Amino acid sequence: MGSRRSAGRFPNSVYGVGEEPDPRFSLANERTFLAWIRTTLALLAGAAAVDALDLPMPQTAQHTIAIALALAGLLSAVQAWRGWAGTERAMRTDSPMPRNRTLLPLVALLCVVAVAFVVASVAA
Repeated sequence: MGSRRSAGRFPNSVYGVGEEPDPRFSLANERTFLAWIRTTLALLAGAAAVDALDLPMPQTAQHTIAIALALAGLLSAVQAWRGWAGTERAMRTDSPMPRNRTLLPLVALLCVVAVAFVVASVAA
């Protein structure tokens, strides 16, 4: 079970298992989480900007790109949480780090968005 220092910390599924890891590793894991959150905010800001501006492309393409960027932001937020929790749990239980299943769909979606942006801009 978790150590007494972990009692009452949220989420229990992370802090309620294993032993307290070296604080330096937990803090590095939190910095990675915050980097993913910054990425999420940038993607959402990009979605809002694409939707709000009058870009030289068809309106439908503009809205579709904005929605795709917002979905990429959602994937990024999911990756932030799952990555942080899985890594923290792995450190606490001395287990291998979890696989990252969100990166490939996120990269693929962003590549599609980039191609769509170029095609829509050239077609206009």
